[in-house]
Amino acid sequence: MAAIGVGRPGRGARLARIFRGRRVASAVAVALAVMAVVGGPRAVAQEAAFQPEQIKTGADIFARNCSPCHGSRMREPQGAFDLREFPHDAHERFVSSVTRGKNQMPPWGDLLKPADVEALWAYVVAGER
Repeated sequence: MAAIGVGRPGRGARLARIFRGRRVASAVAVALAVMAVVGGPRAVAQEAAFQPEQIKTGADIFARNCSPCHGSRMREPQGAFDLREFPHDAHERFVSSVTRGKNQMPPWGDLLKPADVEALWAYVVAGER
C-alpha cells in the first residue's frame, strides 16, 4: 500500500499550503470580527461615561470660546476643523491641540482649566444633542 502523497510529487505540500491559507484567512476574519465588536462598544461606553452636566459645561465653554471659528453648535465651521469629524479615539491629540494650539488655532492652555478641556472633549465626543 502506498503512503499518501507518495507517487505524486508535491501533492502533500500543495495541500499543506491550501490548509495553511485557509487558517490564515480564518484568523484574519476572526481578528476583524473581534475588532468590530471591541471598537463599537468602547466608543459607546466612552460616550456613556460623560455626565450630562459635563457635556452641558463643555457646550457652554464651546459657545463662548470656540464657536466663532468652529461654528455655532459645531455647525458650519468658518475655515476651522470640523469637530464633528474629530476622531473619538484621539483624546490626547484633542487636549494637545486645545492647550497648545495648532495651525491657526491659538493655545487655550493658560485660559482653560484641565476640567474645562475635559468638558469640551465630552461635548465634542457626545455631539450636539
